[in-house]
Amino acid sequence: MTTAANSGKPAVSPHLCVNPTEMAVARGFSHAVVAQPGTTIYLAGQIAVDANSKVVGDNFAEQFAVALQNVVQALRAAGGTPEHLVSLVMYATDVGAYRSSLREVGAAYRQIIGDYYPAMALVGVTELVEPKAMIEIIGTAVIPVK
Repeated sequence: MTTAANSGKPAVSPHLCVNPTEMAVARGFSHAVVAQPGTTIYLAGQIAVDANSKVVGDNFAEQFAVALQNVVQALRAAGGTPEHLVSLVMYATDVGAYRSSLREVGAAYRQIIGDYYPAMALVGVTELVEPKAMIEIIGTAVIPVK
């Protein structure tokens, strides 16, 4: 099945999202993404910092939104758009805070990325390079050949 995380809506990406019916329903991610041939963009880990490198956001959901916006800003600067994302990996210092703010995190994700869910993983870590950062997001995108 090739829908946006089994939402019933077609994926809004040139890439093929794969969510086998034999597997658990993918909610907020895709089990696999088959990228179309093209130019690959590797996005560095982004945290919730402003243009002055100051960590912003008082809670997990706020930091998530800023970090994800930074991912998209870097992606756009490299010539891509959110629908070109094929993978996101998120490193969280407090997985419980992620779980308790899923509603806000999901709303921020849909506002920034839309109703498209590439392959994703959340990894709990003890700390990030910036001590005040709660989340770091890295991504990979592929801009298809036209």
